[in-house]
Amino acid sequence: MTLDQAISIGREALTTVLIVAAPCLGISMAVGFIISVFQATTQIHDQTLTFVPKVLAVVVSLILFGGWMLRTLASFAQRIIENLPGLM
Repeated sequence: MTLDQAISIGREALTTVLIVAAPCLGISMAVGFIISVFQATTQIHDQTLTFVPKVLAVVVSLILFGGWMLRTLASFAQRIIENLPGLM
């Protein structure tokens, strides 16, 4: 395996991780922002008020996007396994 191949695999792995994590992180950030605005307007500063909705939002996003995430990761793994003989 050459240095260029290793860098290419690493770059593809990082890109895949960012793409797969984006829906959960984006939804969590949006829910956190909405709750922060709510807390700022009502001056209710309870820690569980931010934690529970974020966890529920991430669980819902995993239910909605879980199949796509799994297919994306399986496709990446399949490409890596198929290219293994050419790397040696």
